[in-house]
Amino acid sequence: MTVITTFKEKKREKQIKYERSVLKDLSIKTLKERVQHYFGSSRITSSFVMHAGVEEACYDVALEAYLLGAKFSKFGYYGEDIEEVKKRCYKEEKHLIDTLFNFLLYWGNGEEGTMSESLFYLCEQYIHVWWLDGYQKGERRHKLRLH
Repeated sequence: MTVITTFKEKKREKQIKYERSVLKDLSIKTLKERVQHYFGSSRITSSFVMHAGVEEACYDVALEAYLLGAKFSKFGYYGEDIEEVKKRCYKEEKHLIDTLFNFLLYWGNGEEGTMSESLFYLCEQYIHVWWLDGYQKGERRHKLRLH
């Protein structure tokens, strides 16, 4: 008797396999350094980023942005300009930025409300850097035919 699988299951398995291979290039040290760089050095966020839950949320969103960049890197490999690729994933990237921003506002100590615009820009830069890093690593993997 044979096992019947659907195309959705196969596609999901392939996606998980690709994500695991892309994440092998990433180090925990880099995650921690970037969280400290973007949120630990800012007067607005330095007080609450030291909490384990907030730091882990930053890691989670960073990984999602990294994987999003890696996923969309195939378009860049096939000749599309990086600005056009960013337009393709605008909604997903905007969702990640908003998620991180709202999470930091929720867990903040009240000062962030008055400085919310600068906090939003910090979140935007943080997500962009991770997306770009994933994009570059994914594009390199395509060039090396490791996809």
